[in-house]
Amino acid sequence: MPVLCSSCVDKRAVLKRPKTGHSLCKECFFWAFEEEVHQTIVAAELFKRWEKVGIAASGGKDSTVLAHVMKLLNQRYDYGLELMLLSVDEGITGYRDDSLETVKRNQQQYELPLKIVSYEELYGWTMDAIVSQVGLKNNCTFCGVFRRQALDRGAIMLKVDKICTGHNADDVAETVLMNVLRGDIARLRRCTTISTASEGDGVVPRCKPLKYAYEKEIVLYAYFKKLDYFSTECIYSPNAYRGHARTLLKDLESVRPSSIMDVIHSGENLSVRDGVKMPVQGTCGRCGYISSQALCKACVLLEGLNRGLPRLGIGKHHRLHDKILSQQPLSEREERKLKSVDF
Repeated sequence: MPVLCSSCVDKRAVLKRPKTGHSLCKECFFWAFEEEVHQTIVAAELFKRWEKVGIAASGGKDSTVLAHVMKLLNQRYDYGLELMLLSVDEGITGYRDDSLETVKRNQQQYELPLKIVSYEELYGWTMDAIVSQVGLKNNCTFCGVFRRQALDRGAIMLKVDKICTGHNADDVAETVLMNVLRGDIARLRRCTTISTASEGDGVVPRCKPLKYAYEKEIVLYAYFKKLDYFSTECIYSPNAYRGHARTLLKDLESVRPSSIMDVIHSGENLSVRDGVKMPVQGTCGRCGYISSQALCKACVLLEGLNRGLPRLGIGKHHRLHDKILSQQPLSEREERKLKSVDF
């Protein structure tokens, strides 16, 4: 016998929600998913009326569903937001150039303004060129640091008040696990926050409307809505550290379906005992971006690339870094030593 929708008890169910276990028809699933995102936005007070909001758009399932749902809810509940799309071109041939074509189609489908900023125009390097220098082991470090700053620079160009990203519940839980495994208390404290306050000039507040949405449900929503999205994984990500955290999380979820939310709630309720030394936030002495060091991570990585020392900003701070970053010349012996250091 066909299973009826547990919500309307009228139509035939087409899916069983991974998040709740309820069997729903398409229409009831769409409504439930959209209402949960709306409740997340309202409960966390993510937006104020008349704000200009940039949607970080990569062309993937998360950002495409985010753009679709944000426009729909903005109209349904009259948020009064001015929405626009913001994309970053990392310069990855065969991946990002194809996904940007999807973003451009989304621009036409959702009738939203689009701004694309590229690593090449901002930093003088593409990810293809960076990978040719550093290889596949640490390339995600460069991309993550540069992408965060590129989004802020693009947001400033668009003069938006806030950026919303497509991070979902799986992403947040993975980040918690990664920071636990790294022992990174500073990032562990803030990685579960649904929104960030303004951290200074050049940094635009961010929020995660899909924070409590399971990745599986986002895929189902995009599939049943027939949304136009790009589904290929980055060609440089197979060795990424996040992949190991993702595998661990999926193994946990197979044993305990609530693991994703359990990990998120654990991160949200984390407390650090008094007296633990935390990084003091300042600004980069070169570009003015937020940094807990004299120079931000992006400037350190960029300096290493430009000086032919691509591993300069990878791993722990080396005693020769300060000399290099202050533009002091290195002796041949020091340069050989730095190149031989295993960061």
